[in-house]
Amino acid sequence: MATSANTDAVPPGYTPPRLANSGRRRRAVISLTPLIDVVFILLVFFMLASSFLDWRTIDLAAPTSAGAGSAMTGAMLLEIRPDGLRLSGHMVTLDEAERKIMAKVREKADQRVLIKPADGVALQDTVSVLDRLSAAGVANMSFVRSGSR
Repeated sequence: MATSANTDAVPPGYTPPRLANSGRRRRAVISLTPLIDVVFILLVFFMLASSFLDWRTIDLAAPTSAGAGSAMTGAMLLEIRPDGLRLSGHMVTLDEAERKIMAKVREKADQRVLIKPADGVALQDTVSVLDRLSAAGVANMSFVRSGSR
């Protein structure tokens, strides 16, 4: 007995299920929380990755020997004190010091400038003087420390 099974046959009265589409389009709801999280992560990344300071280096050569007395002849001594600058024993402003040092450097290109910060002077003041002289073109600068240290 041969039976033919028709599996594609639809039973009578059967209606296929329909999707719940009533014909209106539903608006997608977008949550702003993940978007805010991404913006904060990007903000933190760029804040950490960027630099807000202008980092420049100042080349200073460490003294090779302690008794370099002959190298100090003809050098200009610029003292950085809490009450101001002294250039060769005279109180000057930074502009005057720069102008006088540059006049000497024009006469003698390898003019040595000795910079002596006094006790209690802020490091930033010393770096500001070094930066100013370096930007003006003074190439031969050295630090001098007081004899008590």
